[in-house]
Amino acid sequence: MSPHKLEEFRIFYNHTIHPELMRMEKKRGRLLRLFFLSILFLVVLMGLSVFLDILTVTLFLLIPVGFYMTYLVYQFQQFRSTFKPNVMNLVLDFMDNDVNYGTLKYEEEKFISKKEFLGSKIFVTTADEYKGEDYIEGQLGELPFKMCELKVREFSKVRSRLNYVFRGVFMHATLNYEVKGSILILPKEFRQYLTRSIKQFNRLGGRSVDDYLSNQMYSEAFLTYATDDAPFRRLLSPEMQEAIVDFRHRTGKEIYMSILGREIYIAVTEHKDLMEPFIFQSNVSFDLIREFFEDVQLMIQIVAEFDEKN
Repeated sequence: MSPHKLEEFRIFYNHTIHPELMRMEKKRGRLLRLFFLSILFLVVLMGLSVFLDILTVTLFLLIPVGFYMTYLVYQFQQFRSTFKPNVMNLVLDFMDNDVNYGTLKYEEEKFISKKEFLGSKIFVTTADEYKGEDYIEGQLGELPFKMCELKVREFSKVRSRLNYVFRGVFMHATLNYEVKGSILILPKEFRQYLTRSIKQFNRLGGRSVDDYLSNQMYSEAFLTYATDDAPFRRLLSPEMQEAIVDFRHRTGKEIYMSILGREIYIAVTEHKDLMEPFIFQSNVSFDLIREFFEDVQLMIQIVAEFDEKN
């Protein structure tokens, strides 16, 4: 992402997102104060009960206090459920202002289907547990795309438990032109967990093309496979390789990609839920919002770069 774009986002954050965060921060602080006062009141009541030996009266007083604390817990749940949509929509409003974007839509509980996820050929899995949220859909010019957060796990017979296959942001975009062949890009660090994906792609005619790529740092971090008719040199230009390596180095996140004809799939690992609000600490943080914005921007820019090369 260009420094200019990030600076524009910083200004937007200061003028639009930060005031909303401060408003919600005041609500969080008020709820916390009421919650701790309720706990203190309960402790005092219990102490008086023991000291004065008036258990019946104390139990009678505990009923309304208990109801009130239940109400506060409900308010905390409401705070958590409204925080992310409020902030997400503000970030998307900023992106909407770019002339290249069409209207961006956000749906908190919607997600990309399991069939679509498996159709990417990136992960070969039974996906025994498949959960998603935070669905974003839109267009970059004439290029439609959608993305969401996914948590995918499968059952391990060896360990008798569910193991993560993927956790992070998953994106699917459709190019305006047909691309010959197929390309698969996987993080080299997780090669031992991706043998089924590699074997499946090999059966489709894919072969390693690592020796034909110019960026040594890229080749050290990623495995790249392509079918014989795939224009991988043109699509994976030195600039594209450098951008992918830079993102991985800067964020510590792994990137998976596949290009299957017109369809492009990108998966970026994320070991925590994006923009989930804290209860016991402040949520007023530019870095928290910037991380989400940069992840989304990078994935869209990669797809846009591929689209321009066709």
